[in-house]
Amino acid sequence: MITTTLEIFLIAIAAGVVGSILGLGGGIIIVPALTLLFDVPMRSAVAASTVSIIATSTGAAVAYLHDRLSNVRVAMWLEMGTAAGALSGALVAGYLNQRLLFIMFGLLLAYSGFNMFKARKQELPGEVTPDRVSRRLGLGGSYHDHSLDTQVTYQVTRSIPGLILMYFSGAAAGTLGIGAGIFKVPAMEQVMRMPFKASTATSNFMIGVTAASGAVVYFARGDVNPLIAGPVVLGVLLGALVGARLMVRMNTKTIRKLFIPLIAYTAIMMVYRGIWK
Repeated sequence: MITTTLEIFLIAIAAGVVGSILGLGGGIIIVPALTLLFDVPMRSAVAASTVSIIATSTGAAVAYLHDRLSNVRVAMWLEMGTAAGALSGALVAGYLNQRLLFIMFGLLLAYSGFNMFKARKQELPGEVTPDRVSRRLGLGGSYHDHSLDTQVTYQVTRSIPGLILMYFSGAAAGTLGIGAGIFKVPAMEQVMRMPFKASTATSNFMIGVTAASGAVVYFARGDVNPLIAGPVVLGVLLGALVGARLMVRMNTKTIRKLFIPLIAYTAIMMVYRGIWK
């Protein structure tokens, strides 16, 4: 039991590093690892992951807010959609079978990897004209990019479509126990035209609130196993602190290229288990 707990803790550290760098939450590693390596029931794995995502968000948000990478105004605007979606998704999750959850999770990972691959050579978005909502709320921002050694100033557009996408992002978070950054980051970067680093940092800031909305349901249903959730939360928090410091020094191209193979492999394994096992 001690060996298993230590292994889960070490995997959780890796999940925290990956989650904080990509803004995806630790769920992209935690859920597959617990279910595929330790035979933890899907619902318990999702519950533990949901709780750990709050730790990821807390650990990474401190560093990103200090570096002004997180756009708090954008986060608050989009959180209206994600919180509502997370609550409804968590309620629906109790009525879905495990095979369907495996397949859904794998397809979402594949979608994330595809979007990263398409934008693998892009460092910053081009010129962006802010929409009316963005101008009214002052959603634009700026930060110092250490890898480029320059001050990046950016605008935000298509705020309403972004809000709608965030509802479905939140529903995915509540259903699958992930930070839903696989939807959040592409939506902010490709739909709302935010820089990739600002998107991942803002996603990390948001995922804790999203996960908290869904975690209430899992706690009420008794799906949270302390022996599993404990080492997961501690490991993810430590990894998130390390990953946040690494991300600000990395360039966008490296971040994308580093994790595309990981996401693709995990997506294939999850879909495989959902269909054939």
